[in-house]
Amino acid sequence: MHHALRPRTTLRPAPAGPAPRPRPLRVRSLIDADALRVLHRSARVLLDDLPDLTDRLVAALQELEPAYRVAVENDLGATWQEVHRSLRHSVSSLLDPRGHRDAARRCSWRIGACRAEQGLPLDALLHAFRLGGSLVWQGLVEETSRSAPEDVRLLVHVASDVWNFVDEHCTLVADAYRQTERQLAWRRENRLRLLATALLDGASRIADLPETAQALDLPEQGRYVVVAVAGGTPAAAAAARAAAARGRRAHWHSGADVDYGIVLLAGAGAGIDAGADADAALAVDACADADVYTTTVAHAGPTATATPTATTCADVDAGPVRDGVAPGHTSSSTVRVGVSTAVSGLAAVGDARRLADTALRMCPPTGGTVRLTEHLPAALVVSSPELADALAERVLGPLRALEPADAAVLLDTLATWLACDGSAQRAGERLYCHRNTVLNRLRRYEQLTGRSLSRPADVVEISLALTARLAL
Repeated sequence: MHHALRPRTTLRPAPAGPAPRPRPLRVRSLIDADALRVLHRSARVLLDDLPDLTDRLVAALQELEPAYRVAVENDLGATWQEVHRSLRHSVSSLLDPRGHRDAARRCSWRIGACRAEQGLPLDALLHAFRLGGSLVWQGLVEETSRSAPEDVRLLVHVASDVWNFVDEHCTLVADAYRQTERQLAWRRENRLRLLATALLDGASRIADLPETAQALDLPEQGRYVVVAVAGGTPAAAAAARAAAARGRRAHWHSGADVDYGIVLLAGAGAGIDAGADADAALAVDACADADVYTTTVAHAGPTATATPTATTCADVDAGPVRDGVAPGHTSSSTVRVGVSTAVSGLAAVGDARRLADTALRMCPPTGGTVRLTEHLPAALVVSSPELADALAERVLGPLRALEPADAAVLLDTLATWLACDGSAQRAGERLYCHRNTVLNRLRRYEQLTGRSLSRPADVVEISLALTARLAL
């Protein structure tokens, strides 16, 4: 029976050290007693002259491999010792393969892991091992030619064994290098995620800010906004993220339900006005790709039915949301974007994240973008649910005595009139009724609640109460 949920896998560091490898099936080489005698005699001489052999290999690396040239210049002693150990294990393995095989493998594994941590390119490391193998083979031939020229022909029978040893250790070094590289990448990714999480939670220590700035590739001092993106298909959400940070340096942090973008508006020394202008520009960019998602606009009201109308993100912002009234129809295929106000420095990113969450809560479920700078009064309502409920009850509670459909019409008319800046004519056009009908409904609301739409204080409370009712 198949599992309903696929278990989540997490990349974890692999255990360090050379993994046991099955011994390959090898064709028996044509080694006889004479060939072994020649090989061992030459190998003993190489082992005695190992410092000279090490000098020759280090010189060859400096000449032929630019990456090692830098390593030698930075720390000649450490590089020389590494080459010396590797050559000693290699030559000793020619004399006693069984006795020195494991030690030689451990040495090569450590070199591969160490060079991966130092960032030396893998190609350069493999080139160094092949140069070492060539130098050892050349030393065997030269020594045999010098001491017993007639025995040089016997070395042909051990050539395959020497080069099989070189190939085996090149493979071992590459395995160690790649495994260490994966470990380092996992650690960097995990550390980066921890730093970004602490920053967005407002839990970063001041002492950690320089490291966080370096890890996120963002300046410690600068003006930032946090963009919260939720909902929609993965492609639509990715398009919204790209649009929100277009042309700006940003770091995106993926959460369970919401993705957060830490977006740099301006570098250190930027003024407040410059940051505000950039904030406005960012909000426009967030809606630039208007065709990446569509929404459904619905009239406000407790029992309102949605009128399917294909609109863009800009359409949603231009409608009820801009006035703090969110549509009530839900569509799971849309993207919601909340943009915080601008803050100064990475230390304030936690505050910006909370403001972005507030903007996201105000975003209509049908999708769109809410910029907190344009909805500050509504943000105050959303930030205090208890007070918002009390305000909605006080201002809109008397309408509960009506039939639900009747109350929905009054609320719909009231919200539309506010969205049209108090114009009964425009509200009637949007509601497909005469302006006098709009005025009659508004007067009825005044009679039921005892509030006056000509009194600014009452209008403010009514607007906030509608926001509280629809946004919470």
